Amino acid sequence: MSNEKPAILIIGCFDTKGEVFAHLRNEILKKGDRILMVNAGVLGSTTLFPVDVEADLLAKKGGTSLQDLRNKNDRALALSVMADGAAVLLHELYRKGSIKAAIGMGGGGGTYLALTAMQNLPLGFPKLCVSTLATRDVSGLVGMKDIVLMPSVVDVAGMNSIIQPIIDQAAAAITAMAGTESISKSPKKGSIAISMFGNTTACVNRCTELLQNKGYEVMAFHANGVGGKAMEALVLEGCFDAVLDLTTTELADELCGGILTAGPRRLEAAVAMRLPLVVAPGCLDMVNFGTPDSVPKGYKSRHLYSWAPDVTLMRTNEEENRQLGQIIADKLNQAIAPVKLLWPHKGFSQLDAPGGRFYRPDVNDALLVSLKNHLRKDIPVEQLDVNINEPPFADAAVTALLYLLKKIGQE
Repeated sequence: MSNEKPAILIIGCFDTKGEVFAHLRNEILKKGDRILMVNAGVLGSTTLFPVDVEADLLAKKGGTSLQDLRNKNDRALALSVMADGAAVLLHELYRKGSIKAAIGMGGGGGTYLALTAMQNLPLGFPKLCVSTLATRDVSGLVGMKDIVLMPSVVDVAGMNSIIQPIIDQAAAAITAMAGTESISKSPKKGSIAISMFGNTTACVNRCTELLQNKGYEVMAFHANGVGGKAMEALVLEGCFDAVLDLTTTELADELCGGILTAGPRRLEAAVAMRLPLVVAPGCLDMVNFGTPDSVPKGYKSRHLYSWAPDVTLMRTNEEENRQLGQIIADKLNQAIAPVKLLWPHKGFSQLDAPGGRFYRPDVNDALLVSLKNHLRKDIPVEQLDVNINEPPFADAAVTALLYLLKKIGQE
């Protein structure tokens, strides 16, 4: 941790996997990069190579002592503490400019450790993990991070003719990633996050075009659960100057148990980051399920529509809309930066347009009444007598966002 050029950080349990980490270290050294070795092994260390950061420091950063972890002899606790400590360390090293990439290797425990630690590294920072779990669903550990997973094929337990070329390739990959210079961005006024769905595409496309014509970079996120989580995560990383959250449908899935929920923290990141925020009830007329037989028993008699063979939409009812109104209001009421809500009286989606299968303005009104009852009085609600996909709605949304940006001196 000197003032030398940034290093490639290697993290893992050197107490049990020292041989494979020694090989990885040697391969990266051959390519001329500086290395920082971080040991997360609770049982000990290694003499096969110099270790820059030992496990006692990770335990301390995780809130306890290494000896205490050894005394408790609880593997799950030890992994959790060491992973938390490693996450703190990696974030500190990144902030200091001491590292330019991170790589880990392991089985179940080592994968958990590496992926948890890498959560504190930003988008675009090179991250790679050689794992026995790479072909399984580890989405919960990867989260919204751009972590490259490389299957180890065999256990990461010692050198052999299968694991060696895989480690060699991992070393080549991380050094190449670390040596890639960031593409310089063309001058932009700012970056705008916007949420979309198939049923709000026309609105989002027009908003995007209008904002791009004004010199803004616009990034659209598909409101399919993963997309909403990604948008919220990147907002929290400081990637955007404002948010145009036109498609809040994931809130309905969270409320009703649909398959496209983005979790309970949806619609909170922009508020937390104090960004200008324009919100609309895009696709809150629907909850998403899979094939018709996957719809929960309690919803079988509801108003359902087969959007595709593997997509069944359920029309939200008045009670659900009342609850959604309070949920949205409770989240927006925490805002310090300027917020505005836009309301399309002629429907929240393509299906919720006049003549459409989900068109129920009386049901939608339950949401509007709930919003008005619970929303802070200083948060404006602009009502438009159009469907969300009609051009005047997109025009109003962009005008509102540009006004909020101007209000804080960014337009």
